[in-house]
Amino acid sequence: MPRQLPLPLLPREAVEIEPIPDSSNAVARTWLGDPTSWPAGRLALHGPEGSGKSAFLAQAARRLGLRRLSGPALRGVPDGAPTALDDADCAAEEPALFHLINACAASGHLLLMAGREAPSRWEARLPDLASRLRATAAAPLGQPTDALLRALLARHFDRRQLRVEPAVQDWLLARLPREAAALAEAAARLDRAALADGGGVTRALARACLAGLIDGSGDGAPDEYDDSGDDDSVASTPPVSVSMGTLL
Repeated sequence: MPRQLPLPLLPREAVEIEPIPDSSNAVARTWLGDPTSWPAGRLALHGPEGSGKSAFLAQAARRLGLRRLSGPALRGVPDGAPTALDDADCAAEEPALFHLINACAASGHLLLMAGREAPSRWEARLPDLASRLRATAAAPLGQPTDALLRALLARHFDRRQLRVEPAVQDWLLARLPREAAALAEAAARLDRAALADGGGVTRALARACLAGLIDGSGDGAPDEYDDSGDDDSVASTPPVSVSMGTLL
């Protein structure tokens, strides 16, 4: 019997971002709202990069009391315990994932996983693992809608105490990649740039500091906006909180 190895728990900061309810994640929210409906107590969230898989997995882990593990660090023979496994489709060792699934099933513990594809499409050389994955319920998350992206960008600004005028947010959303990571990076860069500049965030500032993120607007091309005004500046006063609502 292989010896059991300590499992690497994810750092606390990796679970602090709350997901935002949206039509693109409605199916997943329904599944997460009723763990008793998971066949064999097992569910896999799946969707493209930036669809919110990790955020929903983390929130469910907090609510359901699941330990959080990382697929790329999953090795050895995991013990059976209520578990949320992120990047499960990238498990370091297939036997470890197989043992985790079996251990959770045998002990009656919930197992929530997340990956880019449905579990039936995960690469599995072990026939028994492939069979377990095909029998796992799959909850899809789609590409984020415009409303979700807008709320996410506003939340990033809110957390950084940046009150950005709607016109500037519209301008950014029209040019930034439709990915959660890109929005977070844009907010961080704008925060640093505004602090260093000592003024407000304008479209000119955004073009300068987001040249690597904004599609087709980082080359200093003429823009119809007049940067001499104050309409798109960032106020230094605390922002009005953006209400995201509750998940379930």
